Amino acid sequence: MNSNKNIEVVVVKDAQEGGKKAFEYVKQSLEEGMKVMGLATGSTPETLYTELRNSDLDFSNVTAINLDEYIGLPGDHDQSYSYFMNENLFKAKPFKETHIPNGLASEEEETARYNKVIEDHPIDLQILGIGTNAHVGFNEPGSSFDSLTRKVELTEETIEANKRFFESADDVPRYAYSMGLASIMSADKIMLLAYGENKAEAVANAVNGPVTEEVPASILQKHKDVVFIVDEAAASKL
Repeated sequence: MNSNKNIEVVVVKDAQEGGKKAFEYVKQSLEEGMKVMGLATGSTPETLYTELRNSDLDFSNVTAINLDEYIGLPGDHDQSYSYFMNENLFKAKPFKETHIPNGLASEEEETARYNKVIEDHPIDLQILGIGTNAHVGFNEPGSSFDSLTRKVELTEETIEANKRFFESADDVPRYAYSMGLASIMSADKIMLLAYGENKAEAVANAVNGPVTEEVPASILQKHKDVVFIVDEAAASKL
């Protein structure tokens, strides 16, 4: 089913089971001395964060670094990723430090600051979701494999996918700060979560397709330690 030897694929029944399986990997990483965890937002990791909130795992010695944040939204805006992380994880599970891009800061200062944060805190385990166009973070098709944290313009597809969280598509921010693909690849271990039939093509292209900047997640084939946790629907084209 999976011809790519670099990517381990774990197929689960649904997102609930995926959250439980992903939790096991996080727990194992903690037991192995994880100090820095890269985090993702969106609906995909919610079942994992539920498992973490309800667990007795202690993150007080772990630094959290998030993938991205909308530009123009303050951290207390209910659609900001800062707000999402506080509500879904940080309020229940305090971390030693939490880092999320500041959507109100200037591009030059914020990208330099965030790249320094990642440099100073090498990521042990990076959690990822995947977009229908195989984006990871906000690294849309065409993003350079060498990219670090930067300002990115969101595609119409991403704006369309995210508009359900806003009153209208016009309210969706057009830009975000995002870790680049090289930033993501610098993590020691990567765990990508994907659920639903609409992710099946992206998963198949990421795992078994050519490594190309048109399929941002395909770069993960070059990483030494990657696991994809996907439900049966998302695995259907593997």
